[in-house]
Amino acid sequence: MLGRAVVSSLGIANYEVLSPSRSKMDLEDISETLNYLKFHKPEVIVHCAAFVGGISANISNPIDFLQKNIKLDQGIFFAATELKVPKLLYMGSSCMYPKEREKPMTESEILSGSLEPTNEGYALAKIVGWKNVQLIAESLTWRTLILSNLYGPNDHFESNRSHLLAAIIDKVHYARRENHLEIEMWGSGEAKREFTFVSDVADYIAEIIPNLERVPVTLNIGAGIDYSVREYYQMVCEVMEYKGKIVPNLKKPEGMKRKLMDVSAAKKYGWVPKTDIKNGIKRTVDWYLNDEMRNK
Repeated sequence: MLGRAVVSSLGIANYEVLSPSRSKMDLEDISETLNYLKFHKPEVIVHCAAFVGGISANISNPIDFLQKNIKLDQGIFFAATELKVPKLLYMGSSCMYPKEREKPMTESEILSGSLEPTNEGYALAKIVGWKNVQLIAESLTWRTLILSNLYGPNDHFESNRSHLLAAIIDKVHYARRENHLEIEMWGSGEAKREFTFVSDVADYIAEIIPNLERVPVTLNIGAGIDYSVREYYQMVCEVMEYKGKIVPNLKKPEGMKRKLMDVSAAKKYGWVPKTDIKNGIKRTVDWYLNDEMRNK
């Protein structure tokens, strides 16, 4: 999702963009990655590749989320270090922050407490990646953007991989199609989450690349506002005109109670999220429904 949006934003900004498929550059093959970068000699790398999923996938496969993401990062970091690629942007995640934080989380809080168990594998992999960037940034212009949850076109909507908003959209669509009078919501619905529209992040990446050296080594990027899980269900139901009942399942996990990030530092460097949540949900739903029609 983010990779496609970044390619689009960079293209609009007149960058020459390489976006190799796995068949051309397998990140899990270090020598192949090194040879590809050695041949093409990129001046900037925007590293969006990751093995991702929602709470269900993270709970089911914590080892995969840890090992696969470390392996994906290792190839890029080794090759880019060997070739001394001048600029690199790494995508971190808000799950890198300690659990049980009620106040908005600041960049200095990483490694200051225990991680949320439901996504610990992914969080640890991202922390390892961030630490690599932090160390290399002493000699090259490498930076980490710690992203909130993202949503938008090209998201994963499969139930076993999707994040909250995509899962709700798919769930509501199925309930409408099958005339179900209620939908299940994991947990109480009181946990709060921050979601940022993917194109806003991609546009910002294109904007900061020319002056990346001015950006802090670690920077939170998010909407700066969060909503409860129940509110997200309600917003999707409203956009999709679904009138059924939302039924909480208290036996299911709901993860951290809150993980809102403090984005005040990013605003000093030009970050302005442009897409409000209701408009973003509508745009995502429209893309999802059109995509389903294309795939029939």
